[in-house]
Amino acid sequence: MTIEFIWQLPTGGDGRYAAPGITRRGERAAGAPSPLQAGVSDPRGARPPFNYFDYLHQIARAADLSGFDGIQVRHDTQGDESWIVAGYLARSTRHLKLIAEFDAAWGSAVYAAKNAVSFQRFTGGRFAWQIGHGGDAAARRRQGDAAPDADILPRIDEFITVARGVQSTSPFSFKGRFFEVQDGGFKGPLAHHLVNSIYLTGESPEALALSARQADVHVFDAAPVADLRPAIDSLQTQARQRGRAVAAGLRIDVLARETFDEALRDARRYRSGAGLPADAVFDAGAAGFWPGFAQAQTGAHGALVGSYEQVSAALQAYAQAGVSSFVLAAIPHFEEAYRIGEHVLPRVRASLTTAQQRAA
Repeated sequence: MTIEFIWQLPTGGDGRYAAPGITRRGERAAGAPSPLQAGVSDPRGARPPFNYFDYLHQIARAADLSGFDGIQVRHDTQGDESWIVAGYLARSTRHLKLIAEFDAAWGSAVYAAKNAVSFQRFTGGRFAWQIGHGGDAAARRRQGDAAPDADILPRIDEFITVARGVQSTSPFSFKGRFFEVQDGGFKGPLAHHLVNSIYLTGESPEALALSARQADVHVFDAAPVADLRPAIDSLQTQARQRGRAVAAGLRIDVLARETFDEALRDARRYRSGAGLPADAVFDAGAAGFWPGFAQAQTGAHGALVGSYEQVSAALQAYAQAGVSSFVLAAIPHFEEAYRIGEHVLPRVRASLTTAQQRAA
């Protein structure tokens, strides 16, 4: 089984500490005080001569250099647009898969497919989609999407069908509830390119069924291994019944340190800085699963907290349960990309390689 490790980019902001207000490294809001001491002038003027994109570039380079397989550009309604960020970072990375997350109301499936083909052309086939559901009905309406809940998954289903159809077939025709194409399909320089892989999410039976039909990877929300096993088995059984193979992914945060006590201390300090309860108690013999640890900032439903060895062992347990795509994050994303890439990923990869050799 091939394992991939993806590092999430913080499009909505990032900072060294878990202050209640999300900061954006490299930027200073108009009117905000200078970081320098009183009486010391800032030669950069009122605002620094760079922006948050420079910081995202640093994170992507850190992920590339420290051994990650890809980056996931998170969709944040108040953050920078994921497709633009992915395009900005494509030329500054050599090996990373670029996964742009966007919601179900993106717009024309044909136009999205054309954008994807262009990404594939100038990245050497490194582009991928992660299509989300757009939040609850109120959140979708704030983004101009009035579709009822019952239409979200069927619309994603048609969106993918049309997008893949025009990328791979000409002429292509389709008529559904939400999309219609007559004698479409790409020709000339846009024809015959690798179709981008698709990541989907969701915990409902309907979401799993959609992924079994359409996804390359289904990304589960963070949960203990035992809670995930039935859903992973269901997903893969449904995919096999359709003659397909769908990888199981996991979106989880990680806080790993030299020792368990150091990790727990930093975890509690983070929670306290964010004004959140910090009284979780774990068994020091294994990495602890902390539900909702940094969910307000990263979107992950939980985090693994422990020593490098413990977090590595926990990730190995997920892999043994069928997870083959890990979407990881930690705050701050730049420093932690190096930490996880240097101390955790090599341990997990070495262990899985040894296990595969033994099985052979």
